[in-house]
Amino acid sequence: MRSTERDELAGKDGATPGVARLHLADGVPLLRPEEQVFEAMLDGWRNQQLARNLALSTINGRERKVRAFAAHADAFPWNWSSPLADEWFGDLRAVRGCVRSTLRGYQEAVRLFCDYATDPAYGWAAECERRFGTHPIQVCHEWNTAVHMQECEAEAPKRAFTRDELQAFFDHADDEVSRVRGRGRKGWLPAFRDAMLFKTAYAYGLRRNETRMLDTADFGRNPEGAEFGEYGVCYVRHGKAKKGSPPKRRSVLTVFDWSAEILDQWVSEVRPAMRHADGPALWPSERGRRVGLQRLDSRFAAYRGALGLDPVLDLHSLRRSYVTHLIEDGWDPLFVQQQAGHDHASTTSIYTCVSSDFRTRTLRRALDATIEAALQPARRA
Repeated sequence: MRSTERDELAGKDGATPGVARLHLADGVPLLRPEEQVFEAMLDGWRNQQLARNLALSTINGRERKVRAFAAHADAFPWNWSSPLADEWFGDLRAVRGCVRSTLRGYQEAVRLFCDYATDPAYGWAAECERRFGTHPIQVCHEWNTAVHMQECEAEAPKRAFTRDELQAFFDHADDEVSRVRGRGRKGWLPAFRDAMLFKTAYAYGLRRNETRMLDTADFGRNPEGAEFGEYGVCYVRHGKAKKGSPPKRRSVLTVFDWSAEILDQWVSEVRPAMRHADGPALWPSERGRRVGLQRLDSRFAAYRGALGLDPVLDLHSLRRSYVTHLIEDGWDPLFVQQQAGHDHASTTSIYTCVSSDFRTRTLRRALDATIEAALQPARRA
């Protein structure tokens, strides 16, 4: 953190959030000095990150990673070393099988914590030297951490649904509603909700949490698409946030005629029967105001398994399928990029998993056009 940024974050007494003297009282003996100093460092680091307006989920996740490293090393930060970090990183990759992005997340958390603990502005190095005769050092360096070389680090098998797979998945979701309802069980309402939710995620190219956080008020008319009625536009209010920023908002125009029909059916006919239909959430749970992510993941996995679909398909594959199918159907790439909420076309291209049939058709059209152009002079002659 630059000195000018620290000055802006400093309080009226000139203390920077996270500084040692705000978390440890001078002259007060500690019963368990190692544990208490470590906890105070973590509290200070939390305050520093809160001052940067980072999300609590980000802060808590980083703290868990740092605690995991401390437990693995069986040492406190002022006794950490690069070999201890190397051993832990190797264990994460070779034994626990962490993927590249997960490993880099662990390394980034430890690196940021060490940056904080060794920064003279916060005073932890001097405090540890005074109490323990040693001080924290940076244990994550360029030569022992993973480098982020490309924008997308998703595992290679991640892909979109084929059109046949997608149709089979949606048909199975509908059949599950009929099956549960035919047995006279009350679970048909959640099954209907999840079927509509999966279709909506695909119809608007939404991320998992974007879909889950939709409210009934998040739809409106599109003057240029009057045929969609009250569901011409989906206003996404909980998009993927950038670091230190609130959730990114965007509007997604309706492109499939069936999406407006299923939403109208859900909102006007089925949702009112849900227990928590009086709340704003578009997808209320049978036990709470809003359906949980774990519930959606388990339902999706159950349907995928019942159909014998490729295990690499996940809920995010619905978003990949939306981008892919629009590109295949000839929609303008800039329009698709804006619909998906991507800042750069390169990001949209990562999501695009065009099928071999599409490539074959594209090649055939190009060849036919070339042959037709070559035959034109001969015909004129």
